[in-house]
Amino acid sequence: MEKYAFVARVPDQPGSLHKAAEIISCHKGNINRIQFDRRIDPYTVFFEVTSTPEAKQAISRGLLELGYLQTALKPLSFLKLSVHIPHTPGALLDFLQCTTALRANIAMIDFDDRGSNPDLLTVSLNLEESAAVSSLLDQLKSRYRMEVLEYDTSGKHLDDTVFYLRFAQAIRSLVGESEDSFLLRLLGDVNHIVQELMNRGQDPRVVFQSILLTGETLRDTRGPGFYADVQQIPLEKDLLLVCIQPPCGGNVFLLETPKECVMVDTGYGIYSQDIARVIRALRPGAMERLSRMVITHADADHCGAGGHYAIPALMHPGTREIIRVSNRAYGSRSQSSILEEVYTSLINLFSQFCPPRDVVLLVPSGESRRGRFALLATLDVGNHRIEVLEGIGGHLHGQIYLYSRDIGVFFSADTVINFGHLTPERARYNTLAVNLVTSVNVDSERAKEERKAILEMVRETSGQFYGQRKKCLVCGGHGPVSFLDENSLVPFGDIVHIPPAGEGCPR
Repeated sequence: MEKYAFVARVPDQPGSLHKAAEIISCHKGNINRIQFDRRIDPYTVFFEVTSTPEAKQAISRGLLELGYLQTALKPLSFLKLSVHIPHTPGALLDFLQCTTALRANIAMIDFDDRGSNPDLLTVSLNLEESAAVSSLLDQLKSRYRMEVLEYDTSGKHLDDTVFYLRFAQAIRSLVGESEDSFLLRLLGDVNHIVQELMNRGQDPRVVFQSILLTGETLRDTRGPGFYADVQQIPLEKDLLLVCIQPPCGGNVFLLETPKECVMVDTGYGIYSQDIARVIRALRPGAMERLSRMVITHADADHCGAGGHYAIPALMHPGTREIIRVSNRAYGSRSQSSILEEVYTSLINLFSQFCPPRDVVLLVPSGESRRGRFALLATLDVGNHRIEVLEGIGGHLHGQIYLYSRDIGVFFSADTVINFGHLTPERARYNTLAVNLVTSVNVDSERAKEERKAILEMVRETSGQFYGQRKKCLVCGGHGPVSFLDENSLVPFGDIVHIPPAGEGCPR
């Protein structure tokens, strides 16, 4: 017995769902999930069914014979017309026979012989075949005086009677040409998280909008739309810290010495060329001296460009497993959450996820601890030793931290972030994930515990006072490198903005 997903487009009439369920039951399929909501789409129904492979084939045939099974996502054309029809009995019927013959679905029709234009009919149509548009127009032009008000093949003007088709076309514009079978599976996954969030009181429109805005924002901020905020901070005489904040997602850090350059986290895969361009402009020769990378955790905005660099990636074994199973909740008590699983698939798809290929696992070096955290390993960067600490699974299973008491620096990944100094655009982008998974932490209580423990260590760490610095630097997974002033994080040093190409950024 295996689980299968079906997307059905059923007639809006009594007994339609009953017929579909009857076919599934007849072949001994067990319906695990069904979702239909007229407020979203009055025709589309999602089923998940457990059955044998043979029964699955029989169910597919039965639904196909009914005309219910959706196996393709044909692009629809939208056509809005104004048509002058005669005042004769059956005139409207004659017009509708033309539209029906060419399988045009009426989305809107407006006619009133007592109105200001008593012979004018306004109608909006959805047509599956682009050739049908020409045929329909030819037929109508030969019989009526008419005007085309709108014609669109992008899907933007389709109404909600074909909501999921319109949504699929929007997704296709983000990820490029994809097979219909892939998009249908993706629609089923999206529908599943919509169902879950609706049961928690979430507005489905917010969910769909958040998904599309996530993809659109990433698409629009790469290449010519890419920008960054950069800090370059001397940690020691022979050790430079570079922090690059891309438009969306996590920071990319460099620890540069005269002999090597170590990258801490990579940003999204979709930004890989832009990040490399910024590094070459800021630190000539640094790309050639890249020796290894450290991945703090498995979220796409922290490891998703790793495969673009031909250097080994050091990571926790749990991080490798999350990448392997493509579920950011792996190893946590929310591991079975459909929200986390589908979100991981969506963000990996939109951000062109390309994780590291050459992986070096960081294994415990003993029973040593630093405060609340186990000492996982040590990392020598030039003449300096940095400790790798093992998190306790608040934000993500397998998350690690980098810490040096001597240098006075703590890489806190996504546990301690200077939210107060995120730009409005970055803050808005971060809220999209919250809309889809309700919390970016897989265990909120543990995340609070970790944050408290990190801030205690930061308060107790002062470093060597290089360059007049007297407080430990906090390198969060998002936002500027900061120091703790009383209970607030304050950005450290100068932050240089690199604008998009259209605003004068050298390319």
